[in-house]
Amino acid sequence: MFAAAAIALLVTLTLAIVRAALGPTVFDRVQAANTIGTVAMLLLAVMGFLTRRPDFLDLALVYGLLNVIGTVAVLKYFRRGDLGDPDDAPPTEAPR
Repeated sequence: MFAAAAIALLVTLTLAIVRAALGPTVFDRVQAANTIGTVAMLLLAVMGFLTRRPDFLDLALVYGLLNVIGTVAVLKYFRRGDLGDPDDAPPTEAPR
């Protein structure tokens, strides 16, 4: 059963890679990259279960969190052009 899930995840991964290569806009490509990261996380968890190594689940969770943070950073960069340099912040008024 889990081998079938692993095969289905590999097929999904292949389709996401095709979408990332042929996406019409940057945001489609970023979404495909996020999907690739999510499927890789799921594949890592399934492979850890198949090989009876539960520590792979911890690695999959860390990879998933890094995937979300990376996707938000990339989308912020494409939207604003930078990642928010503190030197570019407008000056604040001094308290009276």
